[in-house]
Amino acid sequence: MNILRKLENIFRLGLKELVSLAYDPVLSILILYSFTFAVYSPAKNAQMELANASVAIVDEDRSTLSMRIHDALLAPFFFPPGHLSIGEIDEAMDSGRYTFILDIPPNFQADLVAHRHPTIQINVDATAMAQAGTGSGYLSSIISQEVRTFLGEDEIGLPVKLVTRAMFNPNLQSTWFLGISQIVNNITLLAIILTGAALIREREHGTMEHLLVLPLTPSDIMIAKVWANGLVIVVAAAFSLKVVVQWALGVPIAGSMLLFLGGTVLYLFSVTALGIFLATISQSMPQFGLLAIPVYIVMSLLSGGNTPLDSMPEALQVVMYASPATHFMSIAQGILFRGAGLDVMWPEFAAVAGIGAAFFVAALMRFRASVAAG
Repeated sequence: MNILRKLENIFRLGLKELVSLAYDPVLSILILYSFTFAVYSPAKNAQMELANASVAIVDEDRSTLSMRIHDALLAPFFFPPGHLSIGEIDEAMDSGRYTFILDIPPNFQADLVAHRHPTIQINVDATAMAQAGTGSGYLSSIISQEVRTFLGEDEIGLPVKLVTRAMFNPNLQSTWFLGISQIVNNITLLAIILTGAALIREREHGTMEHLLVLPLTPSDIMIAKVWANGLVIVVAAAFSLKVVVQWALGVPIAGSMLLFLGGTVLYLFSVTALGIFLATISQSMPQFGLLAIPVYIVMSLLSGGNTPLDSMPEALQVVMYASPATHFMSIAQGILFRGAGLDVMWPEFAAVAGIGAAFFVAALMRFRASVAAG
């Protein structure tokens, strides 16, 4: 009976959290925004692949081949090429007018036919990070293709034919990646903010003392906040995945949505506990924000979603394996992109559960200490 009464108290306290959240217009709007516009807009409008890059050509050869290279720079990858003289390159690059400038030297076609190995210079504005690396590869491929076609040779210097097949995203559409990535990042952000804000709101409104005189323990209060705020985020994430990502963005989901939501529940168990831990350290909402945002940024940027873990220093990899965000990103990519099942992803699920248990114990100890200190 005591256990049933305890569960009933936790359930009712969680309902109180949901009502408080419903009457908080700022947090309600934040949740709605985070799982609709904040998912759709970056995925739809941000471009990670090459699109509408500005390019200019310094044609010192004015040959048939140089004109063919000019005509091969087509939309949607490039804007119509501009034309510059050799003396205008530095000014154009300094002013940021063009991301790429090709300098085709004099006698380029004649030297090529005579096998004198002429050189085309590609000037790149590397401040345009999203396009610089990809665009250089595109330009090199286009120039090589035009040279091979002009000389009537299929492959120059290559003993084999290379065929590239992109798995899980055949057309390399950034929309597919960004839509899922935004949901994962917003789950992390809101899980920290909602639970931390709920605890600080109790303290600032003076209702924490009211809760403590009830037949409730600190663990009851903490569990209620975790399940209530976690439920809101799971429902919002499921809506965003189904309506915004699948329907509005047209991103196919390869695996089980229910399995992904199960992983989300485990992940929220970890991150909501982290939010409560940060809230117990903070004395006010501004202090909590100053703590929560850097923690979120580190977890998000180093989780392996933007940069593969293998590309990071080994010491940092070890540190980030202690972050639940790293394992949750692997769960999201494995299930939603690759169609992996629990038989493949269970080590990641176990890691998230273990880290979540550690976070929960640490947060509960800190919460009890803060309650005892008054």
